[in-house]
Amino acid sequence: MNPASRQCCWGLLARRECWRLTWRGRAAAVLLAAGFLLLAVHGAYPFLAANDPIPGGALVVEGWAGDYGMQEAIAEFKRRPYTKLYVTGGPLEHGAPLSEFHTTAELGVAILLRLGMQPDAVQAVPGPLTRKDRTYASALALRNWLREHRVTVPSVTVMSVGPHARRTRLLFEEALGPNLRVGIIALPDQNYGPHNWWKCSLGFRSVTDEAIAYAYARLLFRPSKSEADRSPP
Repeated sequence: MNPASRQCCWGLLARRECWRLTWRGRAAAVLLAAGFLLLAVHGAYPFLAANDPIPGGALVVEGWAGDYGMQEAIAEFKRRPYTKLYVTGGPLEHGAPLSEFHTTAELGVAILLRLGMQPDAVQAVPGPLTRKDRTYASALALRNWLREHRVTVPSVTVMSVGPHARRTRLLFEEALGPNLRVGIIALPDQNYGPHNWWKCSLGFRSVTDEAIAYAYARLLFRPSKSEADRSPP
């Protein structure tokens, strides 16, 4: 066919041949998509709930982990050699239960002491009030506390809950800098099973939210220069 005959409307439109999927191609595409979906479903929780502790440095637990998290923090502190147990967390909402402790860091320390932790082995590191990037703000608070008190540690291992762990490690690495190694321990979330999280609405929401939040933290999160450079006098 003459190329000119493929055009019409004074050359504004042109006809082009194109490839399309046959029924076999569509079936293969559906099977491939199903395979990727199955892989994502079974691999999402293990990927997000990372476990890579680094004994010998400081142990950090996020104060909102509750009684179960504090019990696991005590067990981990006794299981491996750590210099001290730090509890991070920002302000509790006014009027919230136990708000007399002011921050989840101070609440976490109170729970640890009630569970038998020695006072000289634990330290609260309260974070500032912030509406976003709260984990990063807690990590900055820890960095500033260590600098202010001239405490040097070779590494930090952070304990978090379930799929929040990998994002927690990423943000602590961002805040603490390249010279301080950051390990991570993911505590099992007691509200749903890690192997069938998609069968529970809370588990589905938790894992999918954390997957999106991790992608944001990995690809789009950029701390402001004033935040990254902020340090105590």
